[in-house]
Amino acid sequence: MKLKVILGSVIILGLLVFLSFSFMENKVEYGTITDAMKTQRKIQVKGAVVVDKGTKYDSDKNEFVFFMKDDDGATCQVVFSGAKPNNFEVAEAVVVKGRYIDGFFHASDILTKCPSKYEGTSEQMKKTL
Repeated sequence: MKLKVILGSVIILGLLVFLSFSFMENKVEYGTITDAMKTQRKIQVKGAVVVDKGTKYDSDKNEFVFFMKDDDGATCQVVFSGAKPNNFEVAEAVVVKGRYIDGFFHASDILTKCPSKYEGTSEQMKKTL
């Protein structure tokens, strides 16, 4: 009887430790490129694509590379293992999730914020009414 209680307690404790580590790994905070350079943790950075520097997709490696500039004006090269996201060319802003390693931001996810087709100037809105 005592062995079952001890074994059950160890299993529950192990499960709680595992869940807490999983939660801490999945908790991703927003920051800047400078913040990403200072931490080893996964971070989200919002910014704009630097169109002048171009983009590159390597089909052999399945790797998409581009440059982004955050809200503070810092610029870095972003490397994403995957295809270029849909609507990337028309995106107003991008949010990258990942880590800054060896001089590059290695993104695990890229989210694009595209212009809304429902937004317009006040003059355009008056004309439709």
